[in-house]
Amino acid sequence: MLDFAIFAVTFLLILVGAVLYLYPASRQASGIPGLAPTDEKDGNLPDIISSSSLHEFLVNLHEKYGPLVSFWFGRRLVVSLGSIDLLKQHINPNRLLDPFETMLKSLLRYQSSLNGDTGESHMRRKLYENGVTKSLQSNFAVIQKLSEELLVKWLSLPEAQHVPLCQHMLGFAMKSVTQTAMGSSFEDDREVIRFRRHHDAIWSEIGKGFLDGSLDKNMTRKKLYEDALMEMESTLRKVTKERRGRSFNRHVFIDTLLQGSLSDQQILEDTMIFSLAGCIITANLCTWAVYFLTTSEDVQQNLYKEMDHVLGKGPITHEKIEQLRYCRQVLCETVRTAKLTPIAAQLQELEGRVDQHTVPKETLVLYALGVMLQDSSSWPSPYKFDPERFNEESAMKNLSLLGFLGSQECPELRFAYMVATVLLSVLVRKLYLHPVKGQVMETKYELVTSPKEEAWITVSKRS
Repeated sequence: MLDFAIFAVTFLLILVGAVLYLYPASRQASGIPGLAPTDEKDGNLPDIISSSSLHEFLVNLHEKYGPLVSFWFGRRLVVSLGSIDLLKQHINPNRLLDPFETMLKSLLRYQSSLNGDTGESHMRRKLYENGVTKSLQSNFAVIQKLSEELLVKWLSLPEAQHVPLCQHMLGFAMKSVTQTAMGSSFEDDREVIRFRRHHDAIWSEIGKGFLDGSLDKNMTRKKLYEDALMEMESTLRKVTKERRGRSFNRHVFIDTLLQGSLSDQQILEDTMIFSLAGCIITANLCTWAVYFLTTSEDVQQNLYKEMDHVLGKGPITHEKIEQLRYCRQVLCETVRTAKLTPIAAQLQELEGRVDQHTVPKETLVLYALGVMLQDSSSWPSPYKFDPERFNEESAMKNLSLLGFLGSQECPELRFAYMVATVLLSVLVRKLYLHPVKGQVMETKYELVTSPKEEAWITVSKRS
C-alpha cells in the first residue's frame, strides 16, 4: 500500500525494469549491508526465486542483516527498509510511486503516468478518488443487498457443510465492484460470470507469463489472454458509451470519470485498474477478516456485541459506520496480521542518507511492509490476531504511516474497508463463524497476500 504499493516477485522485475529503463542508475555499491550478487547477470534474482516470494526473501534478508539491507537486481542496486523508524527517515508521501497502477498499466500495455505531467497526474488521481467516494455513497444499498444475498445463501447450508470462503468472497467482491463501478447491467449474473471469466484469465497471466517470456512462447495462452483483455475492454467501452451524457438513478465510478476531462482511453484504463484492483483487494480483505474471526471466538463475540449495540435490529447505515470502532480495529488487525500488501516502493531521485548510510541517486528503495507489520518493536506479540492493540494511538499512527489508514490510504483499500464493514455487519449478527478442524492455512505472497489453498469454514445460525 502506501498508495496501494504492492507487488510480488514478478512485479518487482517489471517495476525495476521500468524504473531502470526510464532512470538509468549508478551501478556503484553503497556500503549498505546485504547480499553480494549471486549471479553476474541476474544479481540476486536466483535467491528471490528460491525464497518463493519477494516478501519471504526480504524477511530472511532483514533477519540476517538488520533493518537496512541491499541486494542486486541484475547489476543494479536495490535497497530495502525493514523498520518504521527508517521509513520515517526516508518517506516522502508526495513522491511515492504507485507500483500497482504502474505495473498493471505496463502489463496491459497502457501508458503509465510514471513519467507523466505531475499536474495532470494529480488531477486524474483526484478524479479517481472522487469516483470511488461517490460510488460508495450512491451504492451503499447495493452492497448491503449483496451482503444479505450471501447471508441467505449461507443460512441455507447444512451446519456441517464446509464453505469455500475464497470462492464466495471473490464472487461477492466481483459483484460489488462491477455494480458500483459500471452500474445496473451487472445485476445480471450472466454479465458478472462473463466479466469474472475474462477477469480471471487476465489476472492469472499478469506477471506469470512476463517473467520468462512464456506467454509469448505459448500461442494458446497468449490468445486466451489477449482475447480476454479485448473482451473486457470491449465491455468497458460499451458501458462508457451507454452512460455518457445520460442520467441514472445510481451514480457509479465510471460516471465520475465521464464528468472529467479524460479521454476515452484514460477512462478505459482507470476503470480497468479499479475493476482489477478493487476485486482482488476487497476479496482478500473479506476472506482474511472472516477467516481470522473463525479463529477467535472472543473477537467474534466482541464484534457481535458492538454491532448489536450500535445497529440493534436495524440495517447498517453509512452514518453509523463511524461508530463501529471495534469493527475498524478488526479490519486494521486483519490487514496487519495477513500482511495484506507486503511491499511498497519509492525512487531515490537524489542521493540521500538513511541511518548513516548513503543511498545512491536513482536507486529503487523498497519498503518491506510485511516485515514492518510484524516487527516486535512496533507490535507487541506480532503474530497474535489482537484487534485490541488498536486501542493504542501509537498503533493507529504506525498503520497510518504504512499507508493503511488516513491520508495515504488508497482508494481501493478505502472501498474494501467499506464493503467488508457492511458484509461483517450482516454476517456476524446472524451467524456464528467456525473454523474447520485440522485445516492448516498456508499463505501465498503475491500482488496481494492470499491463502495458498481454498480457505474452508463452517457457519451456524445465531439463536
